[in-house]
Amino acid sequence: MKKGLKGYFITGLLVVVPSYITVYVLSLIVRFMDNIFTILPGSMQPDNYLPVHVPGLGIFFTIIGVFLVGLLTQNFLGQRILDVAESVMARVPIVRIVYNSTKQLMETFFRKDSDGSRKVVLIEFPKAGVYSVGFLTGKVRGEIRDRTGGDNVNIFIPCTPNPTTGYYIVAREKDVIRLNMRVEDAFKLIMTGGLVVPNNDEFKDGPASHIGATGGDK
Repeated sequence: MKKGLKGYFITGLLVVVPSYITVYVLSLIVRFMDNIFTILPGSMQPDNYLPVHVPGLGIFFTIIGVFLVGLLTQNFLGQRILDVAESVMARVPIVRIVYNSTKQLMETFFRKDSDGSRKVVLIEFPKAGVYSVGFLTGKVRGEIRDRTGGDNVNIFIPCTPNPTTGYYIVAREKDVIRLNMRVEDAFKLIMTGGLVVPNNDEFKDGPASHIGATGGDK
């Protein structure tokens, strides 16, 4: 009887806790996005024109705003304005570091033409015989390439359970094992400390291989 009650309780926890956390996180996002209207004058805020408060309206306007910015920067005039704004930010020391680093990180994971983007790898780190899941962010360039011999790649290794922090390492191509795992599944694996493992049946395109053995990252 006790085992049955315990099983029911654990099953309930497995349903309630993830649901509660999901709702809580989504509510935080909605409230944060709704605060975007606080930058507008009181007379221009939507609540003055709508009969009731609409939660999540900020998300809609944020998505529309991001889409419009992307649309505008695709033409010549928008690109020129963006170039001027970036040149101004490049002259402000702290702003320059934050903006450039964030932009490069976003381009690495979202631009399909980015060298080495969307590649999940295994690397022996922090010592031989211990493997860490990381992301291949491209081939080494510049002074680091010249100093290390040129046959190396950049690897970002996220921390568990917070993947927004981690380690940047330079590794030899032949020591890096490329996986068929998707980026989002790798994040699940990292954030849960290995508790959530991707379904191996989804990754039968080919065995994991050393990058160096396949002629490098193409």
